[in-house]
Amino acid sequence: MAHTETLEDFYKKKFNWLPDNLSQDIGHFNVFKSEDFHVPGAKPVQYSRRDFYKISLFRGKGVIHYADKSIEMDGTALVFFNPVVPYTFENLNDKHSGRFCIYKESFFTEMLRSNIHQLPMFSPGANPVYVLNAEQEAIVLALFDKMLSELNSDYIFKYDLLRNYVTELIHYALKIQPSNRLYQHPDANSRITAIFTELLERQFPIESPSQRFGLRSAKDFADQLSVHVNHLNRAVRQTTGKTTTDHIMERLASEARALLRHTNWNVSEISYCLGFEAPTHFNNFFKKQTSTTPSAFRIV
Repeated sequence: MAHTETLEDFYKKKFNWLPDNLSQDIGHFNVFKSEDFHVPGAKPVQYSRRDFYKISLFRGKGVIHYADKSIEMDGTALVFFNPVVPYTFENLNDKHSGRFCIYKESFFTEMLRSNIHQLPMFSPGANPVYVLNAEQEAIVLALFDKMLSELNSDYIFKYDLLRNYVTELIHYALKIQPSNRLYQHPDANSRITAIFTELLERQFPIESPSQRFGLRSAKDFADQLSVHVNHLNRAVRQTTGKTTTDHIMERLASEARALLRHTNWNVSEISYCLGFEAPTHFNNFFKKQTSTTPSAFRIV
């Protein structure tokens, strides 16, 4: 199953510590200077979902990659990320800076008239990048710096102010037309296929009988990638000549052979961890893929 980055993962990866208020019911909120995380030559952010929202003031050159599109940024942009859509970010130079804040949806519970995920910049399929001119950049930067200052204050109602600042940021962005600068990847089908393959391989190896293969169908993978299943199937077939299902079944059969050959787990245990509801279903699958039964394969 594709990993979803949690707030705990974020803090452990960036700081190797957890803030004291992480588990409080305010929904958690924090704000940072992007340059504090700048490491020249760092690897791209892993393609995954997060379980929190992020708003970023980005200054530099980079590309945000989603499963079915990429958005190029060169200059200054205000970018909105939500927990529904997985993404990765590719930095195209070492000269980037800015600010960003992170928070859980419950940070805004009962504070906004509509659910936050219904706002245009957080809707699946929306364009979440708002290119800023110098005047707009100054306004947005000032709001982020107010957040930084307030977060470090002792004011008892500071989280109310912080919510107001974020709300102001959202409404300021809604007055700006989002960027339509789609980055034309040299081979979009290959890109989707590569991400599909990464998600498939990430489920292996199966290392214990309690571990279970979770993404079993083309639709499962399409849902993880936030693309239509027909789009995924078409991209994979055009790139590899095989269907999405062919790849899944072949990889499943390969893992089944490895488990039969290199573990002492019984067929029922292997059947379960590979996601089959009954050993007979696994037997039928294995025989179709290999022309032999699991038991016969094991004793050869």
